[in-house]
Amino acid sequence: MTIQEFKERVYLWAEKLKVEDKLKEVHVRRMKNKLASCSSKGRLTFDPLVLEVNKEEADKIIVHELLHLRYKNHGKMFKVLLKTYLAEGL
Repeated sequence: MTIQEFKERVYLWAEKLKVEDKLKEVHVRRMKNKLASCSSKGRLTFDPLVLEVNKEEADKIIVHELLHLRYKNHGKMFKVLLKTYLAEGL
């Protein structure tokens, strides 16, 4: 997947999760210790390795980070929504 295709997928998911107003920036750049992160200011950063995984794995990473725009921790609601959205797909 190209960077542009990946970013488009992030924005499609953001619309589905209704967090597009909280998403300010999407970056793809090398990260030392993780595949993705979400800042409190609405910036999502993904390691370029995410571009090499299949769409299902990419979606797991994308949805996980986007949900952090609504839920800062990995509580019950976060886990339920993650599972639900991934089961529905785009």
